Amino acid sequence: MPNGTPPRTIRIGLAGLGNVGAGVFKNVAQNRDLILQRTGADLQITRVAVRNLAKKREIEISPEILTTDWRELVADESVQVVVELIGGTDEAFDLVSASLRAKKIVVTGNKALLAEKGQELFALAEQCGVPIYFEAAVAGGIPIIQVLQEGLVANHIRSIHGIINGTCNYVLTRMSQAGLSYADALQEAQEKGYAEADPTLDVSGWDAAHKAIILASLSYGFWIKTEDVHVEGIDQVSIEDIRFAERLGYGVKLLSVIRADADGRVEVRTQPTLLPQSHVLANVNGAFNAIVVNGDIVGETLFYGRGAGQDPTSSSVISDLCEAAATLIYGARHSGFVPHGLYGRSKPINETISRYFVRLTVYDQPGVLGQITTALGARGIGISSVIQPEDLESVSDTASLVLMIDDAKLGDMKAAMAEIAELACVSRPAVWLRVETMSS
Repeated sequence: MPNGTPPRTIRIGLAGLGNVGAGVFKNVAQNRDLILQRTGADLQITRVAVRNLAKKREIEISPEILTTDWRELVADESVQVVVELIGGTDEAFDLVSASLRAKKIVVTGNKALLAEKGQELFALAEQCGVPIYFEAAVAGGIPIIQVLQEGLVANHIRSIHGIINGTCNYVLTRMSQAGLSYADALQEAQEKGYAEADPTLDVSGWDAAHKAIILASLSYGFWIKTEDVHVEGIDQVSIEDIRFAERLGYGVKLLSVIRADADGRVEVRTQPTLLPQSHVLANVNGAFNAIVVNGDIVGETLFYGRGAGQDPTSSSVISDLCEAAATLIYGARHSGFVPHGLYGRSKPINETISRYFVRLTVYDQPGVLGQITTALGARGIGISSVIQPEDLESVSDTASLVLMIDDAKLGDMKAAMAEIAELACVSRPAVWLRVETMSS
């Protein structure tokens, strides 16, 4: 124990005993002595709220500490910390709010709750004088929240680029490495437990977007609204797009991008993106996560690890429990989110600038490229390269045309692509994806 100080018992109420909750219960017990020696805190989970008392569980737990009503955790005066792992937003919001009002420290891994209601909850935490800890809300076992709150506290954050959804990364990896279709790769992810039976939140991009909102809000000192975030999923990415990208020297990843411009306006977006194969993020495969943070003092830093799963996520929850214990023993510094006035506006998504990959299916006839370049050029959009693969065995009257577009505003690209879609020479809707060069 630190400095030979006597142990301090920290009594914990755990709401939710699913995959992560069971991992927290198991691993707190398994490493209790180690935690005690390192922190001087004896962590004890003394009350557990579950939905079904009769459910068979993978861990042994005394029936005496179980309840089906999370309000009992809040009402128990001996419970000092409440861990919210029930998921969702409405009931979780009620649980967290009630815990804060009862002066109990809250630990949560609920990214949707924080992304949608974080501003309100942190204001309440400040009012009540108790903190919220949420390391497990982003990137599983990677301690990225602590990095932004403490490790890089002296830095202006120039940008964050993150692969922060393991399901999408697994699907795109299998499409690239095994040549699977999107549907087959998703089915394999479900069979291996990397994707839920209903994978919508993941593949739509919103799971990653919720995490990006949290990272952006911590980095720039104001709470990002969900309506100011641009989100695209991976369900429209085809093996053809991946192969063309590889031919051009890129990999395709679901990438979350967070950065401030020279005027302090912050863009937050999540979408399938082409990344140079030479960059480390393009080589993050399977269900792993990785986050590149660029600070004005530290430069570029990389954080890599498992972004989900029982043990990695429970490791982050337990880290927060140790922080909560330190707060109870030594006092808190802040509520978990520190607002400031250096930034404060979201950048309109149509003003964000990227390079683009565009794949068109066009009728094989003269003058096609000229019509397309005219539509782009009218909006000041330049083309850096063109690929028109020749298929000598094809009997179709259509051909693929792949364009790499120079830096352009999203609003201009939308207008140009809408005009191109109306051209008689274009036979089907275009595929267009952002390109990140990762040069800064």
